[in-house]
Amino acid sequence: MAKQDYLFRYLTIIKKLRRSGEATFTEINEYLEKESAFIDRHLSVSNRTFIRDLNEIRALFKIDIRYDFSKGVYFIAEDQQSDLNNRMIESIDTINSLKMVSDINQYMFFEKRKAHGTHHFYGLLHAIKSRVVILLVHQKFDSDEPKERLVEPYALKESKGRWYLLAKDRNDRRVKTFGLDRILDFQNTPARFDYPKDLDVNAMFQYCFGVINPDDAQPEEIMLTFEPEQGKYIKSYPIHESQEILTDDDKELRITLKLFITRDLVMEILSYGLSVRVISPERLIGEVTAIYQRAVEQMAKSG
Repeated sequence: MAKQDYLFRYLTIIKKLRRSGEATFTEINEYLEKESAFIDRHLSVSNRTFIRDLNEIRALFKIDIRYDFSKGVYFIAEDQQSDLNNRMIESIDTINSLKMVSDINQYMFFEKRKAHGTHHFYGLLHAIKSRVVILLVHQKFDSDEPKERLVEPYALKESKGRWYLLAKDRNDRRVKTFGLDRILDFQNTPARFDYPKDLDVNAMFQYCFGVINPDDAQPEEIMLTFEPEQGKYIKSYPIHESQEILTDDDKELRITLKLFITRDLVMEILSYGLSVRVISPERLIGEVTAIYQRAVEQMAKSG
């Protein structure tokens, strides 16, 4: 059996128990047989193999599936639904779907996007884990020429569909973010570095929309109101993890956020057009208003 089949079987077992809460071995195996016919793979297993699968699921996904002897059912006792585990499961599920039919292009349509630099993943993760200083060749969007930077790589962070390297620039000793899609090349150096013990990436970006972390700034309480139709989208896909709902009725969805006011945040608010209104703070109202005013002036000039 191919290794992919093992992963698909693990995923199917997890999906079954997440949906039903509990199930007998027979019920799980019947579900595996149904899925086998759907994806044209042999997924059903013997009881002995199933027990081995549970150990692999526990090791790979940190999901502990146990047996209730009194009821004769299996259930998920501990499910560490971390971002990493959920992303791994999503990826396997996507691969499963892509391999389901040969003429997939007739049914699935992908955005025409350039590569996001994910081919650098393995090398950068190795450098991070090994504490290796790297020579980075990076080109900013606003620069015509790439620059070499000697950096200490700390972490990889995702934001709005893009991946970034968080690293300390050895030139000015500042921690910066470098878009992976702007990294032209990099190479390891013989130098090593000590990983900062007090580095907390989650705390560093807790109040950031995107990867811009302004120096000497304080997060602010932001209040926005959306038209009901747009509000449905905002509820299903929150702007930020700090989002809290104040009002949700047939007139508006009113929310609060706690964030740094950055250009990325302003651009996000503008993307909702007339369906959003900034209630507070005054500084954010002023920035959004100024952009609309400049847009009107530009239109008047072109007319």
